[in-house]
Amino acid sequence: MTRRNVTLRALAATPAAAGTLLALSLTAFVALCVLQRAPMADALVYRAEGAAVVTGGDLYGFTVTEWRLPATYPPFAALLFVPTAWLPPLALKAAFVAGNTALLALLVRLSCRFAGLPAGTSRVYTATALALWLEPVFQTVLFGQINLVLACLVLWDLSRPQGARGRGIAVGIAAGVKLTPVLFVAYLLFTRSRRPPTLPGARYRDGLTALTSFLGTVLLGAVVLPAASVDFWTRRLFETGRIGKVWIVDNQSLQGLLARALGDPAPGAAWALVALPAACAGLRLACRASDTRLGVLATAATALLVSPVSWSHHWVWCVPLLAFLLAEGRTGLAALTTAVFTARTLWLVPHQGDLDLHLPWWQQLAASPYPLLAAALLAAAGAVPHRTRRRTPAPVEYDVPCPLSIRAGVPAPRGTMQCGHDDTAPRVPAHRAAADDPASGG
Repeated sequence: MTRRNVTLRALAATPAAAGTLLALSLTAFVALCVLQRAPMADALVYRAEGAAVVTGGDLYGFTVTEWRLPATYPPFAALLFVPTAWLPPLALKAAFVAGNTALLALLVRLSCRFAGLPAGTSRVYTATALALWLEPVFQTVLFGQINLVLACLVLWDLSRPQGARGRGIAVGIAAGVKLTPVLFVAYLLFTRSRRPPTLPGARYRDGLTALTSFLGTVLLGAVVLPAASVDFWTRRLFETGRIGKVWIVDNQSLQGLLARALGDPAPGAAWALVALPAACAGLRLACRASDTRLGVLATAATALLVSPVSWSHHWVWCVPLLAFLLAEGRTGLAALTTAVFTARTLWLVPHQGDLDLHLPWWQQLAASPYPLLAAALLAAAGAVPHRTRRRTPAPVEYDVPCPLSIRAGVPAPRGTMQCGHDDTAPRVPAHRAAADDPASGG
């Protein structure tokens, strides 16, 4: 037998080989960070927030690192950052690299489950090794950010069946840590129910759970850090300048796109005229989507678009987006999306000082790749009919009585019979069918 050529696919065929590929990818990443002396500035901000809680300092009165970065998250987030205050900076950075790598693997697995793709160990390791170099993921690990944990919380929660016990709690917690995911709470509140019409109250339960969970984080922050809570919710929340300059290429939101296109460092009125209709249209599209996967992705894209500031590392939702496109057989579009999130064109345009505000028209596309791609995908999704006309299935012959007819109490002859029910629909397990039957008391 002749030895076949070894390909990348063959190398990743076993968990051990895929794990080796992941180790090599992570080693290259760490080596690059060491050579570039990456400061992991955001992790240091979280450490300072945790220290402020422990020492009773002013949570929103300090700045750290050479860039003078302040705390920008709600007080509840600072409570979660307390353990980081007990670690020296070097150990903290190592913990964030290891933790974010594990979270990326989890996000890949959740994305596969969300999209309906196989999620074997070899595939997850291989996809994680490659996804590490997507620009949003790369920047998240490089800065020591928390975007991956928030995406995992939301995606895990929304991948569960509608009406599942406690569904919405994780979404509320994510919104309590960082306000951008709060749009998912609205999505759960307003989305159409996919439960049986005999249980109309179930359509709001998940949304109310998410809202209650979010308000619980606000209340916990107010109880433990009352002064910081008053300061944040009455003052700091509206100081978007604390987050950073909205016009720099780092900001991949609609406001950043407009600021650079108009050459205006504060396009407040122009941004509001665009952001409000975009938020309403995106949320409406998400709530009306017949495919839950499309609804979740549309909500994520809308939240990132209309947020005043969406740094490039916030766009880690590119991972479940790519999984969805591959599951739908859109390999060409998946390849294009991968190229957009890997090319790093936003860093190739002049962006030192205020050069971001003086880009020629032909560089605007390269400076705002993520909001343009998200807007295009939302427009394409909106062009797809939300409801397709269901064809009446041809009679299907069964050699046993139709179980749906039996459940409805319709007498059925023994032997071969015809049934109008769609035989291609997913089969419902017997225990789930009994639980969904109002007559069963489940």
